[in-house]
Amino acid sequence: MVTTAERPDLAPLTGRWRWEAFRQEEDDSLAEMMAAQAAGAAGPGPMPRTFVLLDDDEPVGMASLVAHDLDPRPDLTPWLAGVFVAPQARGRGHAVRLVAAVEADAAALGIATLWLYTRSAEALYAQIGWRNVETFAYRGRMYALMRRDLSA
Repeated sequence: MVTTAERPDLAPLTGRWRWEAFRQEEDDSLAEMMAAQAAGAAGPGPMPRTFVLLDDDEPVGMASLVAHDLDPRPDLTPWLAGVFVAPQARGRGHAVRLVAAVEADAAALGIATLWLYTRSAEALYAQIGWRNVETFAYRGRMYALMRRDLSA
């Protein structure tokens, strides 16, 4: 596991993954997403921080710790965001490892609670200790808002 701060050469790939998985249908362009990933990789602070899981030195997935991830909820911070595993690497527990890396990093920073929202992986997150706080509509789709208390 590495971060894009340690391996800035991975930022273009994580930007493309993030755009294809989460933003392609929205107004964000691929170029904007890749620029944001590159800027985040070079940033001096603890957030955003993107973790990349390597399998035989090949990137197979990512997850990020970000200050904000859901425009209608600026009161909630920080967030687990952009959890993605490449299709050919799915089904091997990589998502759980990525989430654990973000949780450990957040805990080391003294963060007590993390947030996420998901449309399709609520059961996975519930199995690893996240709890559903509410279900809400956003941009015409239903999502689960979930939290993880790290001090427990």
